[in-house]
Amino acid sequence: MNNKNYIDLEFAKLDIERTKRRGYSEAVFCECKTDLQLLEIFNAFKENGSNVIGTRASLSQYEFLKSKLPEIKYNKDAKIITLVQNPIQKIGEIAVCTGGTGDIPIAEEAAETAQFFGSNVKKYYDIGIAGIHRLFDKIDEIKKANVIIATAGMEGALAGVLTGMVDIPVIALPTSVGYGTSFKGLSALLTMLNSCAEGMTVVNIDNGFNAGYSANQINRLIAGGRK
Repeated sequence: MNNKNYIDLEFAKLDIERTKRRGYSEAVFCECKTDLQLLEIFNAFKENGSNVIGTRASLSQYEFLKSKLPEIKYNKDAKIITLVQNPIQKIGEIAVCTGGTGDIPIAEEAAETAQFFGSNVKKYYDIGIAGIHRLFDKIDEIKKANVIIATAGMEGALAGVLTGMVDIPVIALPTSVGYGTSFKGLSALLTMLNSCAEGMTVVNIDNGFNAGYSANQINRLIAGGRK
């Protein structure tokens, strides 16, 4: 049932007005949904002519949907499913950085999200401060971006160091990577929240989607203003 403002599937109300209201389509959180629920949701958005992004999607969910919707794509590291029916024009540049290799899946969620919503992304992985020369080697390239996403677990120091070196917005993305006293990302989150480096914004632990979405909004405002 289509109520003009949303599609009523009973178990879900799909916000088809979000693109007009906010500029970007609704995202589908796949975790905790059944295969059949996801299929119905993706089909409804498809029939509405919308692009669709599904986050935290398992491989088995993707394989089921792929059998019914062969045009969908899957980033297994990011756990993101996309259905693109309308061309996406990418502008600007976002630098997605990680402290270590273990942070890559969350960084990939951020990168995939930003690209889906219309940003160019460059990735700088495993440049943590334990070998800070790796960061120094890339800093001039990173500074060319409009926004930086600094992804790190353990103590999460990468974000503060980056923020202190650049004059562009930094979104700090803490991850749950680390040993026992990292408390599944809480240590990184608190380090980022308590950083003395001005201008850093912090999202929740492992919330790559929100980091990518927010970075995309900032990037598109900056890139649009440069035209």
